[in-house]
Amino acid sequence: METVDEHLVRRLSAWSRDADEVEGMADPAAADVEPASLVALFEAQVQSRHLDLAARWLQARGEGFYTIGSAGHESNAAVAMALRPTDPALLHYRSGGFYAARAQQVAGTTPILDVLRSLATSTDDPISGGRHKVFGNRELSIIPQTSTIGSHLPRAFGLGFSLGRAAAAGVVTPWPDDAIVVTSFGDASANHSTTVGALNAAAYCTYQGVAVPVLFVCEDNGIGISTRTPAGWAARSLSGLPGIDYVSADGTCPAEAMLRATAAAESVRTTRRPTVLHLRTVRFMGHAGSDAELAYRSRADIVRDYELDPLLATAATLVHSGTSTAAELLESYEDMRGRVMSEAASMVGTRRLASADDVMAPLTATRPARVREAAGRSAVDRQAVFNGRLPEEEGPINLSATINATLTDVMAAWPTATVFGEDVAVKGGVYGVTRGLRKKFGAPRVFDTLLDEQTILGTALGSALAGFLPIPEIQYLAYLHNAEDQLRGEAASLAFFSGSQYANGMVVRVAGLAYQKGFGGHFHNDNSVAVLRDIPGLVLAVPSHPAEVPGLLRTCVALAAEEGRVCVFLEPIALYHQKDLLDGDGEWLASYRPPQQHDSDVFGQVSVHGSGTDLLIVTFGNGVRMSLRAAARLREEGIGIGCTVLDLRWLAPLPEADLVAVASRFERVLVVDETRRSGGVGEAVIAVLTDHSHGGEVRRVSSKDSFIPLGPASAHVLLSDDDIVDAATSLAGVAPS
Repeated sequence: METVDEHLVRRLSAWSRDADEVEGMADPAAADVEPASLVALFEAQVQSRHLDLAARWLQARGEGFYTIGSAGHESNAAVAMALRPTDPALLHYRSGGFYAARAQQVAGTTPILDVLRSLATSTDDPISGGRHKVFGNRELSIIPQTSTIGSHLPRAFGLGFSLGRAAAAGVVTPWPDDAIVVTSFGDASANHSTTVGALNAAAYCTYQGVAVPVLFVCEDNGIGISTRTPAGWAARSLSGLPGIDYVSADGTCPAEAMLRATAAAESVRTTRRPTVLHLRTVRFMGHAGSDAELAYRSRADIVRDYELDPLLATAATLVHSGTSTAAELLESYEDMRGRVMSEAASMVGTRRLASADDVMAPLTATRPARVREAAGRSAVDRQAVFNGRLPEEEGPINLSATINATLTDVMAAWPTATVFGEDVAVKGGVYGVTRGLRKKFGAPRVFDTLLDEQTILGTALGSALAGFLPIPEIQYLAYLHNAEDQLRGEAASLAFFSGSQYANGMVVRVAGLAYQKGFGGHFHNDNSVAVLRDIPGLVLAVPSHPAEVPGLLRTCVALAAEEGRVCVFLEPIALYHQKDLLDGDGEWLASYRPPQQHDSDVFGQVSVHGSGTDLLIVTFGNGVRMSLRAAARLREEGIGIGCTVLDLRWLAPLPEADLVAVASRFERVLVVDETRRSGGVGEAVIAVLTDHSHGGEVRRVSSKDSFIPLGPASAHVLLSDDDIVDAATSLAGVAPS
């Protein structure tokens, strides 16, 4: 079967002898486009095509490792030409034409080498440093994405939304004031929840008059790997979005595509409203190199699509207009082949990442001195911020009030900080934690979002790129699972896939964990944090007591601001308004510690309570209060076991050094884990102690491997004070009295 490369060469050769076929393929709109623009379009398209061919050549020699190509989608070069190189772009993986055309707009760039180095995982790859094949380049304002679906679109929405708010918030973005965001996705991906959610969020905001300058480009090749998109479905679903303009263009009409893309981009730029550009394309060479296309498509279908080749359409238009001859275009095509293949040959034996440390460098790079300094940052006039009544002068306060006071200090000290989520602004949060922040700092910095966790996190992702310091709230831990890939696949991976050239530092506040009595059920009493603990580079902090909140939260903010870290601040709901350890003692209140009293060594440090020598209890969150109550019983009820309680505070990464150092002083260690037995935090703690050859006896007690039911039945599956006492007496070899 003839390949698409052979087909193009044969047709151009035939035109050199007889140009009659050109008439029917030429785009009549060419008269409205500068000939030089069509020449530039063809050059970008040809470059992209030969890079796809080179990817297969490198793979065959064991020197290339990525073969999802752009062949057939090269009409997206017209989109790049309709934009400015200062318009941030978040692209899907068939964007070779776009990348080549944007590079044409910036002198001194090397797009052929960029892509080849990425394909070959060379350490000279200017964006990922050899970690992944991505289209990304800071100089070209192309933010790298590895998305195979639409998970980058919530970020694109968030970036557009944030560009629209930056001026009002006094935030200087990396892009011009009139910049617009462009993001691309496939027709199959248009059905994915992340795509639907991003488009819905854009429509939702536009309906309310909120600026969202995003150009959404659906590149419709009619097939998702092997599954056909129903004819007309993409147009029907994308053209009816409220508040979003719709423009369609045919990739086999290059001049028309350029004109319509230009009109769409200009509309977004001037109106600050989103537009969908529906670009009809075709897919050549299968989904990827490993895709056996003949398993689900006939030879006739594959060959028939060759007539829809955008390179052939652009060539026909150039020949018909008299701008170029077929022979000149064929010479240009073969000249590009030579240039690309010469550079591809230089990739053989290229330098690649040589160690785990090299691979993980973007995840492990730290700036501890800057973090320590930033964590103690304070507003100049705190009296004014707190209306003359500083929280440290109010006497002991609970966990909720302490979080509120700390957020107030943070927002006063960091003008780019924003707090947002469902119910956080007008209402002040379901539990009142953010009450008063909107009044103090205004709507541009404290605002309510629509009810969609993917969009909330996408807003954080995009706003971080725009220069904000986002502090989004997810109302309950269970609802984070709806959108967790926005943290795993998008937030935490950005520094990794950009070699730390891009980061999206944020602090995600999550109300969660269990022990809400008389309320809850699974969705309000979720005790699983496993999905957060296994995300590389993510920081997970859990306060247990009001005294711990200021240091932990300020440190998370500093990590986000200075190291670009993605931090999750998990707040135990059951402790928000708790006052006592034991009835009436007021031990679960604390005086507020202002920024000037910030402990400079908080990150990775544990907190230790008590001085008993018989047993060390290692725990966190609600487990701290439960363990301290259990320790009082073990000490005072005739059992005679003296306990020390260690609060981990940091669940990712675990504070290994402190944990091992404290545990080394005890012959018996009990790990108290309020999460589940399988996949819980306790497993990791015991693994750390084992790895460091703890010489004593170690046991754990945890909640059951169960969802949490509603009402009193929850007591059957959740860890209790009694469970801790029983486990401690068993470990110590003492029978309870």
